[in-house]
Amino acid sequence: MKKIFKKMLILIMVGILSVYLVACGKESKKENSNLGKNNWETILKNSKEKKVNIYMWGGSEEVNKYMDSFIAPKVKEKYNIDLKRVPIKDAKDMINKLLTEKQVNKKEGTIDVCWINGENFKLAKDNSLLWGSFVDKLPNYNKYIDKSAKDMTKDFGEDTNGLEAPWGKAQFVLVYDSDKVKNPPKSMEELKDWVKKNPGKFTYPAPPDFTGSAFVRQCLLGLVDDYSKFPSNVDEKKFSEDAKPLWNYLKEIKPNLWREGKTYPESSGKLDELYAKGEVWMTMSYNPVHASNKVRKGTFPKSTKTYVLDKGTLSNTHYLAIPFNAPNKEAAMVVIDFMLSPEAQFEKVDPKVWGDGTVLSSEKLSKEQKEKLKSMINGEGTISQEELEKHRVPEIPSSYVEIIEKGWMDNVAKD
Repeated sequence: MKKIFKKMLILIMVGILSVYLVACGKESKKENSNLGKNNWETILKNSKEKKVNIYMWGGSEEVNKYMDSFIAPKVKEKYNIDLKRVPIKDAKDMINKLLTEKQVNKKEGTIDVCWINGENFKLAKDNSLLWGSFVDKLPNYNKYIDKSAKDMTKDFGEDTNGLEAPWGKAQFVLVYDSDKVKNPPKSMEELKDWVKKNPGKFTYPAPPDFTGSAFVRQCLLGLVDDYSKFPSNVDEKKFSEDAKPLWNYLKEIKPNLWREGKTYPESSGKLDELYAKGEVWMTMSYNPVHASNKVRKGTFPKSTKTYVLDKGTLSNTHYLAIPFNAPNKEAAMVVIDFMLSPEAQFEKVDPKVWGDGTVLSSEKLSKEQKEKLKSMINGEGTISQEELEKHRVPEIPSSYVEIIEKGWMDNVAKD
């Protein structure tokens, strides 16, 4: 009799627990649903006195200072939100943390906002690690961002679906010494001719260095007629055929590179050193104000200029997203919205602060705002925001990056 009673008691307790868990799940879904439906005034009101943890790569002194000395004090002053920057060494660590929390069904994590893009975004999207489409709720997104721009709605070829808000931009540029290079090459064919006429005065960092890898993808862009032929789902057999002109091109210029192409600078920093010493006459960067900063510091000669190719140059965007189990989603939205404001974006674009590219559309800025932006980035060796926007080309899908880097090693470096 006692055994029967004990079994019945266990069954009742299991039943009660099941009902409770289902109710909690429904309540959680209802809460998340309501968060998306609240108007902005309600979101602002609910965000007061909340704490927001933003997980982001902590390897840049300039970025860290911008976040700690400008963004955090401003959101505290304006919205009474405590913003804490949580530094990480690699964005993959953040993704792995979210993957683990998803697997164990952890309803409330510790990450409210994450700095993300490219491969890590695709991984987060494919595994439902992000909260949902929220960008259309942000006033500054609606007011200042060009929603039709592919480099805002696609992250390395992956549709963002409103899961992440654009925060900053990078664009590939070439840099040259105008005292030595009177007419810089504006296409891949012109570059090939220039390299042959000026042996030893050009090179690029060896992939997988980020800038070197970007240069190889830039060459691919300049050599193919239809860049959209590279879908997210890679057909490696087809790509090996499509990439033949790329490998042939890089092998053709190789003997006329610095040190006859027998070795390559191991990093963009090493390439910059060669340029600064005058060993090569050109360098490159994925940051349009990079050269201006170097000129200002006295590292590069004052005759340094930056330019883009006629066919356009690679551009990518880095983003801010909200995880599926962020404890303070509404406050996270408020913080992100401020980070998209002209006030925050103009501070970030200042080469003396960070020098990161803005995501604000120049067409959506007032005349005064345009003038202010122009004055902030109009340093030695820079090109205008309008010129950059005209020549932006979205990045190839991230699924190709490693394949291209391996292809370069097999077809160019070992040749």
